[in-house]
Amino acid sequence: MPDFDVLCIGNAIVDIIAQCDDAFLETNGIIKGAMNLIDTKRAELLYSRMGPAIEASGGSAGNTAAGIASFGGRAAFFGKVSNDPLGEIYAHDIHAQGVAFDTRPLEGQPPTARSMIFVTPDGERSMNTYLGACIELGPEDVEADKASGAKVTYFEGYLWDPPRAKEAIRQTAKLDIVFANSHEIKSLYQTKSFDEALAAIRKDCKIAAVTRSEKGSVIVRGEETVTIQATTIRELVDTTGAGDLYAAGFLYGYTSGRSLKDCGDLGSLAAGLVIQQLGPRPRQNLRSAAQLAGLL
Repeated sequence: MPDFDVLCIGNAIVDIIAQCDDAFLETNGIIKGAMNLIDTKRAELLYSRMGPAIEASGGSAGNTAAGIASFGGRAAFFGKVSNDPLGEIYAHDIHAQGVAFDTRPLEGQPPTARSMIFVTPDGERSMNTYLGACIELGPEDVEADKASGAKVTYFEGYLWDPPRAKEAIRQTAKLDIVFANSHEIKSLYQTKSFDEALAAIRKDCKIAAVTRSEKGSVIVRGEETVTIQATTIRELVDTTGAGDLYAAGFLYGYTSGRSLKDCGDLGSLAAGLVIQQLGPRPRQNLRSAAQLAGLL
C-alpha cells in the first residue's frame, strides 16, 4: 500500500493577507486579480503600506496538500523555506494540518518566501509574491521514499520555470492530469474560445479539470465530458486558494477510486468553502463537510 495518496511539490510561501479598496491598488500600482513577482525592495514597500493583516502558510501546492489532509487523505509536501521566523511558521502550520513536510530548510539567505495579498470588497485577490528561498528547491530536496511511495505527484505550474525545480519535478512525475481555469487554458492555446481550448487540452493529456468560477467546472477524459456545478455560497469573501482546494478535493476523490463526477463534486465543495473565508486553507474539516453534503 502506498505511503501517501498525494505528494505535492511547490513554492512554500507565507501569505500576508489584508483587505483594501480599489483605490489602494491603483495608488500602489498593483494589478487587480493578478499574481505579480516582486523583489525585496518592492516587498518591503508594500508591507509597510498594508493595513491590518493575517499571516497564513500558503503556496498553491501546499494549500492543496493541506486540503487533502483535511479530507482525511495522506499528503506529503516538498517545498523550500529558510531557517527564519516565517520558515518556522510555515513548517508549524503544515505539520499541524497533518501533512508530511521534511524538506531541509535553507540556512541564511534568501529568506522564506512571502506573498502580500490584497483582497478587495468584491473578494478578488491581488497577489504580490517575493519567492525568496523557494528558488533554491532542487533535485537534492527530492526524498526518494516519499516520491516512490505516493499514488499521485502533484506540482504547481509556477515551478516549471526555475531549472533546478524543473529537474526535481522530472525526477518524481509524468504528466497525466492538468488543472487550470478557463483563462489559463485559453491563454495556453492562444484562443479566445473556451470550447476550442477545451478541445485542444482534451487531446494533450489523459484528464483535464477546468474551473470556471461561478459556472462550476468541466472535466474531460478522452471523449468523456463531465460538467460540475459550483457550490452555492452565502458570501464571497476571498478567492485565494479556490483552485488549490478544488484540486485537493478532486485528487482526494481520484486517489480513493471515485468517479470523475464525485471527484469534481468534492473539488467544488472544497473551493466553495474556502472562498467564504479569509485565507487559502480550510478552517473547517473538509471530511465532515463532505459527509454532511452526502459526498462521502
